[in-house]
Amino acid sequence: MNGVFRSGPPQATADTNNADVLAAGTVLWRPGTRGPELGLVHRPRYDDWSFPKGKLDAGETMPFAAVREVAEETGERVRLGPALGDVHYPVAEGQKLVRYWGAEALGGEFVPGEETDELRWVNIQRAADMLSYRHDLEVLQRFAEVGVPSSMVLLVRHAKAGSRGDWNGDDDLRPLSGTGREQVRRLTGLLTLFGPERVISAPLVRCRDSVAPLAETLGVPVLDEPLLGEHAFYRDIAAGLARFRELAKEPGVTVVCSQGGVIPDIVAALATDSALSVDPEDVPAKKGSTWALTFCRDAELCTADYYPRPTG
Repeated sequence: MNGVFRSGPPQATADTNNADVLAAGTVLWRPGTRGPELGLVHRPRYDDWSFPKGKLDAGETMPFAAVREVAEETGERVRLGPALGDVHYPVAEGQKLVRYWGAEALGGEFVPGEETDELRWVNIQRAADMLSYRHDLEVLQRFAEVGVPSSMVLLVRHAKAGSRGDWNGDDDLRPLSGTGREQVRRLTGLLTLFGPERVISAPLVRCRDSVAPLAETLGVPVLDEPLLGEHAFYRDIAAGLARFRELAKEPGVTVVCSQGGVIPDIVAALATDSALSVDPEDVPAKKGSTWALTFCRDAELCTADYYPRPTG
């Protein structure tokens, strides 16, 4: 079975219109004594070894499917990391597209079943020997190139707010609209897939309210950071970027909610110092969107995935 690995643009929602079958999966990993150990599953129906993956349910989006499939096939709870790209190959129904993420295992219990009867944890070299298909080897290569990040920041633009023209008060106090509150509901579910541990926000009502439900779900406070709001950021851009880099050095996963002027400048500055193919002159930041940024080696940007919709 032949597959073609496509890393595509720095966006985890690249075009899927040419695919007849959509699926999602992960390179499941956990820390090992000599580097990451990868979780491979054996499927008795095909007598093959592969990464956990499966087809999307009706109305489901790719990242949610990836997390669900890992749980169903391995019993593991996970948090998503960087997108690893798509593979394409023919199946009986036509062209199949599978989108992969790196995903850290957080614990669970494997129960053999009809779909997968064995879960085996192996190092990268052993995984290369065991995997049954070339397209899985190419996903493995991408995982090895990206590596295990030291930290991750989910840089979120606030959801839609009420009309500026219809608001007579301080603009910093302008609340979310009904559409914005619905975006927040969906955004909370998406961000939860990445296992965040702390929530930071520019001190505007529409920013705080965009991540407050997430913080409540996690049982953590929303911490204000004025330097990441437009007013303070543009008074001292160097200080704002320095503060963001400090947050990027925090181990684990941090959510940062900011505004549409700040986000492109932060991503552009980070990308300029990295080898990533992000056009600093064209960094999108739609309302309710997220940049999933992973870092390694002293807050060096390793990957940058853009989720333009709060549904993922």
